[in-house]
Amino acid sequence: MSDVTDLIAAYGRGELTLDELAQRFRNRAWPLRRQSSFTLQEAYKRETEDPEPIAEGSFDEVGSAYLQGQISIEEYDILARAVSDTGPSQK
Repeated sequence: MSDVTDLIAAYGRGELTLDELAQRFRNRAWPLRRQSSFTLQEAYKRETEDPEPIAEGSFDEVGSAYLQGQISIEEYDILARAVSDTGPSQK
């Protein structure tokens, strides 16, 4: 497990508030994602037909937590905004 998975699990157990989780996400370095030349529809189709493995320690883990029902779409949106507040970084 990565620190992202650990933080989401701590939130799920009630050990962190959503605000605390979002702040931790703002404070950590996130790996850069590859740029894609595909349209959103093409990227979605490619991902659903042949998904790439989840990059440990990346925001992919937050998406996975949402898809597994560990966080709601509202929580996902808050965390996505927190990560976007950090700007580009590289781990």
